[in-house]
Amino acid sequence: MSDMEGQRAKIEGHYRTISPKLVNWLAATGSSYAEACDLVQEVFLRIWKMRDDLVDNDASVSGLAFTIARNLRKNLVRDNKRLSFVEEIREEDAGAADPAALPSETKERRDELRGKLTAAFAKLPPQLREAYTLFQIGRQSIREIAAGAGISENLVKVRIFRAKEKLRAILAESGVTLDA
Repeated sequence: MSDMEGQRAKIEGHYRTISPKLVNWLAATGSSYAEACDLVQEVFLRIWKMRDDLVDNDASVSGLAFTIARNLRKNLVRDNKRLSFVEEIREEDAGAADPAALPSETKERRDELRGKLTAAFAKLPPQLREAYTLFQIGRQSIREIAAGAGISENLVKVRIFRAKEKLRAILAESGVTLDA
């Protein structure tokens, strides 16, 4: 296997591992699904261009991918002067069953809960929302989030904790209680 083929295989492996997390994170933090997919393609195009300078381990490539994605989205928002929060999470992205197979009451309840959760996320301050979604949806470690944001690990933990508490409070106000 040539050096170029080896690099290609490594980048493809990172793409398969990181891209679903990255798409979900982008969608949960304000991008449409189509926009998130486009951003992920751009992220990996940039990673490919940097392949010779890459420290090839999962944590560093993942952190780099999330940092590039965050910056690309900021540029996109700035250029378009808009930011829209996700209106709907696609069923296949959420891992839910086929809606046609669910009783209508269950589908209605799920849609109601999704709406309340979307509204609750929209009320979170951006720094809390970003830390929480990187951790829960992006599946990044505290260390990766801290490195990407240029803040301490303790501050990341505080932001995640505060986001959880605020989400609980907002959801409780709308009649949704969480067991855990």
